[in-house]
Amino acid sequence: MGRVLRGVGGLYDVQTGGGRIIRCRPRGKIKQSVTILAGDRVRYLPLGENEGIIEEVLPRSTVIYRPAVANVDQLIVVSACARPDPQLLLMDKLLVLAESRGLTPVVCLNKIDLVPDSVPEELAAIYEKAGYTVLKCSAKLGVGIEELRRCLQGKTSSFAGPSGAGKSSLLNAVQPGLRLITGEVSRKTGRGRQTTRQVALLPLECGGYVADTPGFSQLRLDDLDQLKLDSYFPELRKYKTYCRFTSCLHRSEPDCGVKEALKDGQIAESRYQNYVLLLDELEDLARTRY
Repeated sequence: MGRVLRGVGGLYDVQTGGGRIIRCRPRGKIKQSVTILAGDRVRYLPLGENEGIIEEVLPRSTVIYRPAVANVDQLIVVSACARPDPQLLLMDKLLVLAESRGLTPVVCLNKIDLVPDSVPEELAAIYEKAGYTVLKCSAKLGVGIEELRRCLQGKTSSFAGPSGAGKSSLLNAVQPGLRLITGEVSRKTGRGRQTTRQVALLPLECGGYVADTPGFSQLRLDDLDQLKLDSYFPELRKYKTYCRFTSCLHRSEPDCGVKEALKDGQIAESRYQNYVLLLDELEDLARTRY
């Protein structure tokens, strides 16, 4: 059995159980029945030392589309503390994506060296209150990199966040041999330049893999059921059991457990407001669909 690292013009680089990388082509029936993704686990027939034929794509535990990658265990949601400024709505969308796809979400706050200590502490408090693991890092100074390395060990991880947040810089700090291209943040727009061009699964020396992807900046959640959106916010999921109505959407309904928790400070205001924005977005999409 092997793991697909990347696709190259209809051929695939597969890492064998022994750690070698061989170039494989799929059998005709495989090519016609399934789209092979980076991260797929496959059975292959060796042809010499460096080539093979993919004979079977094994069932996937998870799959993400746009960009497409299979069998990811966790999503590392990266936000810079500055340059560019944090985009909490995008972060919450990415966390919803992780929850809805069965991935373990982890929040990584990068560039803590650019701001006073209070800034990452306040950001971390929002997501720790929601129940997420939060890492505070500086790729430039090497702060928090060992904790990030331990988080990645033995898992298949994907990094997501706005361009310029420092995803490639963090991975280069975790394993300098990766030599991922990094982009500068524009002083005019405050945004980063996208540097990753194709999906590839990169083996890590600490064990595990990381998916080097073109990013999620055009993230859409149009396949989600708006009635289930609160289930993808862990803190809302916790308190919705106290709602009077099982169909409560936590906006204007009476006896809402989520609104009570919000009033008591158990739910961060930004998280609740972003939930409402995403709920409105999903309802608008549902109306246009039908």
